[in-house]
Amino acid sequence: MSNSSPYILVLYYSRNGQTAEMAKKIGRGVARVSGMEAKIRTVPPVSPDTVASQPAVPDTGAPYATREDLANCSGLALGSPTRFGNMAAPLKHFLDGTGDLWLNGKLAGKPGGAFTSTGSLHGGQETTLLTMMLPLLHHGMVLCGLPYSESALNDTTTGGTPYGPSHWAGTGAEQALSEHERILCQAFGERLARLAQKLSD
Repeated sequence: MSNSSPYILVLYYSRNGQTAEMAKKIGRGVARVSGMEAKIRTVPPVSPDTVASQPAVPDTGAPYATREDLANCSGLALGSPTRFGNMAAPLKHFLDGTGDLWLNGKLAGKPGGAFTSTGSLHGGQETTLLTMMLPLLHHGMVLCGLPYSESALNDTTTGGTPYGPSHWAGTGAEQALSEHERILCQAFGERLARLAQKLSD
């Protein structure tokens, strides 16, 4: 990715790899749009330990996000596993440090949306997506979801909502993304990228 290319920031936290896999599929959808790239980033876990214990760069997976990644994006896909109907604490901790971006309107007018993974099918998918949208609204972002013109939204028997992509991971051996979930992740990435281009004109 070149330093000057417009990009969608796919920002996520993943505990067991399912949300990370969704982020990759969303990135593929972004890549379908000429002139737009995906920048996939994660956040470090948080701990009650007051001494910094995480490396500056993760050992594996996506790099940690910086506030500059967020400030300079053309659009944002925000992903988290559910924690009692809300986003996980590490992602919330990162967003809580973006007050100056809010004050300066760095994200205002840009498209944003959310994606999630849950252990049970009715374990908070829609509430997690909706509560993740609240910081986006405070930042002045334009919300992006999935329309029912995406046939996989009607056909899925696993995850997938009009509020954004979702995945049913299961509570035992974790399930891979279903075909419908993969389709919806990519459709979401493409939709977000196209909307970013239109809003930047």
